[in-house]
Amino acid sequence: MELPEKLAILADAAKYDASCASSGGPKRAAGRGAGMGSTTGMGICHSYTPDGRCVSLLKILLTNFCLYDCIYCVNRRSSDVPRARFSINEVVNLTLSFYRRNYIEGLFLSSGIIRSADYTMEQLVEVARRLRVDHGFAGYIHLKTIPEASAELIAAAGHHADRLSVNIELPSADALTILAPEKSVHSIKKAMGAIRLNLDEAHEGGARAPRFAPAGQSTQMIVGAEPSSDMNILETADTLYRSYRLRRVYYSAFSPVPHSSTRLPNRAPPLLREHRLYQADWLLRFYGFSVGELSESRPTGDLSLAVDPKTAWALANRARFPVDVNTAVREQLLRVPGLGVRVVNRLIASRRQRRLRWADLQTLGASLKRARHFLIAADYSPPDVDRTRLMAELSPLGAQQSLF
Repeated sequence: MELPEKLAILADAAKYDASCASSGGPKRAAGRGAGMGSTTGMGICHSYTPDGRCVSLLKILLTNFCLYDCIYCVNRRSSDVPRARFSINEVVNLTLSFYRRNYIEGLFLSSGIIRSADYTMEQLVEVARRLRVDHGFAGYIHLKTIPEASAELIAAAGHHADRLSVNIELPSADALTILAPEKSVHSIKKAMGAIRLNLDEAHEGGARAPRFAPAGQSTQMIVGAEPSSDMNILETADTLYRSYRLRRVYYSAFSPVPHSSTRLPNRAPPLLREHRLYQADWLLRFYGFSVGELSESRPTGDLSLAVDPKTAWALANRARFPVDVNTAVREQLLRVPGLGVRVVNRLIASRRQRRLRWADLQTLGASLKRARHFLIAADYSPPDVDRTRLMAELSPLGAQQSLF
């Protein structure tokens, strides 16, 4: 098979993995000279540097052949999709060639499982090793970790890669048993634990410790392939954050695959559901919310599609509002819809100098279309609006407004 045909197949096959981002990886110092590539930026495949430049990651599979027969996966063993496989040198040369043409500044590499977990992981690690050691590549590298691979191979992967990821795939062990019987939650969490152990050792060792995946680890959960509620998904994510210090959990809306099992839904969930999960995830990580709080007003266990999770919580807790921007503590201000972390920090710094007025809130960047119903300023009190009217005003059904 010609290289362009392989690239078309294996780049398309990689699109289902959402758990790649180049945020958090500092610039590597190449051994001889400055090296090539950049790890500055954030995003999935396409990244943006602080000065506004868009950089891209080459996102491919080493191969889409796979020993496993995960029902939800287009590359499962029983699938009739076209198959291809890169050699190690082909991936290395593609990465360097695309970089030199200014097409990319990093690599995201995953793979189907071939021969064995250790054999596949060895291939992935060798790609990264040749790029780093043989070619002085200093750009971002994200490697998918094969859960059943040995601890030694996981350690070697972290030595060369900026980020590692082990996909949890589904939010419960029961769902994984039904839809991916050859995978186990135990092996997935064991691999995550091995990565965390290496990350902790690198952190405790300080500057003298060997480098290990400086951008941390991430994972992905598929949304809508089985009946788990949004709260089930968020509970799993919250546990993973606390237990394995993950940088990110990515949520990927299920996409129907050709000739799929009758055990799978015949349609994808609304993309807005995926969007709401990301918003709720942000609240858990940066706003002090718990899964229990987010579920208070959601007896069905699913997030509202009509309003974002912070607004839904505020509407269910009207007795806590309005809050006075001149006296409220930081934790209270972070609960106000329309106030993000940066705005709250600016607000607290500014009110040390004077009492804040409505115009000051506008200057500080607050999203006052929503915030105006939940706060008090020196010259402003919110209008008295009933809940039904307020719900309609804040977010018409289906609007994908910003959380902040």
